[in-house]
Amino acid sequence: MATSLEPVTKVSDELKALLNDAIAREIQVSVQYMWQHVQVVGVKAVAVADQFKSTAISEMKHAEKIAERLWYLGATPTTKPAPIVVGTSLQEFLEFDVKAEVEAVEMYRKIIKLATEEGDITTAFMFKEILEDEESHHDLFTTMLEEV
Repeated sequence: MATSLEPVTKVSDELKALLNDAIAREIQVSVQYMWQHVQVVGVKAVAVADQFKSTAISEMKHAEKIAERLWYLGATPTTKPAPIVVGTSLQEFLEFDVKAEVEAVEMYRKIIKLATEEGDITTAFMFKEILEDEESHHDLFTTMLEEV
């Protein structure tokens, strides 16, 4: 029987490391998108600024959710973001954002696969939900980029 200090679910160090990579990525894009919200200028700024802000908030919620899961699994969540790249124009913002979302989708599919293989259904399910958000963010940024 597990104690309150020991999680019921046991996972590999590889999966824990991937979850920390996911947290670093979520922190990165939450800052990246929020700074883009602050820095976007021009006629189109009014139309897109709130999209950057709401997406940044969504990403921070992902970071929190993943950190809670990682803590439960017995590892300490990172506080360090992946490298943040804001850009200098709306087009550059969106190009960086599309790239970040593609990377997230690829990483999260890998996490889902590994978690499933290890029998960690909860982590797999959680990342399937987050993956749906990331695909939606990718669609948003891709659509916005087409309009620039």
